[in-house]
Amino acid sequence: MTALNTPVRTNLPAEPNAFIGRDRDVDDLARLLEAMRAVTLCGAGGIGKTRLALHVAHTMLAAHPGGVWFVELADLRPDGTPEPVGRRAAAVLGVAEEEGRPLTETLADTLHGAPVLLVLDNCEHVIDESAELTRTLLARCPRLRVLATSREPLRMPGENVWRVPPLALDEAVRLFVDRARAVRPGFAGTGAVQDVTQALDGVPLALELAAARVRVLSVEQIARRLTDRFRLLSAGDRTAPPRQRTLRAAIDWSHELLDGPERTLLRRLSVFAGWTLDQAEHVCADTGPGGAPGGGGLHADDVLDLLTALVDKSLVVVTGELAGEVRFRQLDSIREYAGERLEAAGEGVAFRTRHRDAVLEAAERDGELAAAEIPGSWSERVALSHRYDAELDNVRAALAWSLERGDIEEGLRICTALRTFWIVRGRVAEWAEWTDRFLARGRGLGARVLGAGLAGRAQLAVGGRDFAQALRFAEEALGPCRAARDDFMTAMALITTAEALARAGRLGAAAARLDEAEAIASAPGQEWNRAHALATRGYVLIRGSRLREARERLAESAAVMREIGQLWGASHAMIGLGRLAELRGDHAAARAHYGEVLPILAEIGAGPEMARALAGLGRVALEQDDLPAARDALARSLTLSRSSGIRLDVARALEAFSDLVAREGDQRGAVMLAGAASALREATGRQPGTGAHRERTLEPIRRKLGEPLVAQFWGEGRAMRPDDAVEHALRGPSAGPVPAPRVPGSVP
Repeated sequence: MTALNTPVRTNLPAEPNAFIGRDRDVDDLARLLEAMRAVTLCGAGGIGKTRLALHVAHTMLAAHPGGVWFVELADLRPDGTPEPVGRRAAAVLGVAEEEGRPLTETLADTLHGAPVLLVLDNCEHVIDESAELTRTLLARCPRLRVLATSREPLRMPGENVWRVPPLALDEAVRLFVDRARAVRPGFAGTGAVQDVTQALDGVPLALELAAARVRVLSVEQIARRLTDRFRLLSAGDRTAPPRQRTLRAAIDWSHELLDGPERTLLRRLSVFAGWTLDQAEHVCADTGPGGAPGGGGLHADDVLDLLTALVDKSLVVVTGELAGEVRFRQLDSIREYAGERLEAAGEGVAFRTRHRDAVLEAAERDGELAAAEIPGSWSERVALSHRYDAELDNVRAALAWSLERGDIEEGLRICTALRTFWIVRGRVAEWAEWTDRFLARGRGLGARVLGAGLAGRAQLAVGGRDFAQALRFAEEALGPCRAARDDFMTAMALITTAEALARAGRLGAAAARLDEAEAIASAPGQEWNRAHALATRGYVLIRGSRLREARERLAESAAVMREIGQLWGASHAMIGLGRLAELRGDHAAARAHYGEVLPILAEIGAGPEMARALAGLGRVALEQDDLPAARDALARSLTLSRSSGIRLDVARALEAFSDLVAREGDQRGAVMLAGAASALREATGRQPGTGAHRERTLEPIRRKLGEPLVAQFWGEGRAMRPDDAVEHALRGPSAGPVPAPRVPGSVP
């Protein structure tokens, strides 16, 4: 046996540049290695496993008098035994082989004494050999600790797997800026740095390769060129191992270690932005043994084990659980690489179409559940709503593929099926744009698809508070819906028409449309439309000052919606009941109705409806001169309205704030917010808003300050950008000296 033959306690290479970020990871790993004897850092190629291991090892020199030794395994060739790994470790430790004795025994004797930390780097291609050597040495050497890096776990007793995550956004930005300054001194990061770091998933190798390009490119140019990231990120450190010189080489290294079925699943998974096991089995498996498409013979029963292997090998990451299902994704660079492999295998069209068809199938099933066309519980509908937050990028990919392929019917069906989810979430602008793109190419569509698409588009317009557009689409939908004998969508289009007509003051025409809708909605399976028609009737009656009848219709609508498990629909009616109570001066009842819906709406993430309920609470608080409560409710309402992007709701919130800040003593702010609200209404194509309520706020200010100064403030408000007006409203009371008038603007 040969003792350690060098007085140096480590061969750790010096760190070549500043170690950026991961402070918590370093501390946690140091503590873990104090308590556990085998830790494996796992992660995708370029994620920073080796650099993290080296940094942690440097911090642990004092705790290991026997030495901290770095064993590089990347260039080893496996032979099925632990000997190659053992020989490399022996060479690092200065241990000579003894004739006739296994090298592992010699190593074990050498490492049996003082505490030693052994760092085994890049174990993935000699994974079995590394695991066997580590198991043997740990069993024989009680004071030995092993820190390994690998793209997959060693899978041995006592191993603690540490998944190395991408850098957090702030750390990724710091790393990019630091490396960029190394090649261009004085480099000042711009806002585009954050775009680059997000596009590169916070992967350190990719960030360093991108930062190297600032020698000749601006950050904005780098961001634009990331659509071809493998060409861009191809000029790395010449002294680095070949697998770390380019982004493609890093992923090639991992890909070459996969077997055939693993490669097949990896490339097919690239059609997803994120997925569950069921989705992977449904889309990626072949239809039969060795069957098309692809001919790879990938069976649904094999997908679980293959997916597990890809997670272990750090080519797929687990993103968490949603509705009792684990979700997965590929980092963007790996997804792009896998997508190239999919095209090279001739499978691109087939599997992108499969993915789109799976999205369509799920969308139509889930859309029927959302609209209560099929029975379901409220909890099921809440779960679906949150699932589509996670599925949004898959839906976008399916729609983009449908447009690219000219599959207009399939794309429009997806838009129609999922309209309720996006109305609930307040994402109507994007969804309306998608729907319009398909409708613009919809010549030749069948009546059922076209009629439903137009009716769905009308609902999106109502969700965006564009009632003129809603009326146009809804009336256009009636012909094809009736021709297709699609009673559900016909009733829906009639109800939407009535909503739009009521907003235009045409109450008689609205009532007539509701009569037609209610006649259709009396049939079984039309409970959603029946309840929706009742609620719309209630709002029409409010506009006609028939409050008692309105209350009856709204209460009946809420009851039907509850019966079918659609509490979002019930909340719409309950907000109407709150408004009725306001009009009657019953503040307690109004507060109760608005307050009752808030937890329901929060559960499903219905921002626009939450904003309206909170606005109601704010108005009630104003009527009771409870200014702090009014500010709290109105601020939450305005914040939600701004985030949903529904400008009419923002304008209404600013009008309420005008009243509030006037009562708080900020007369200038009150007039400015009223002017900003008026301008925003006009920008949406509506009347600027007049009447008793606004005058109740402005007239006392006008009497106190005079017409010229009020006109000046009004003009300042109308000139404000909407975001500036919102920030002014949210800033809080700021009563101060009123300035002298300048040249007056347009008089309110």
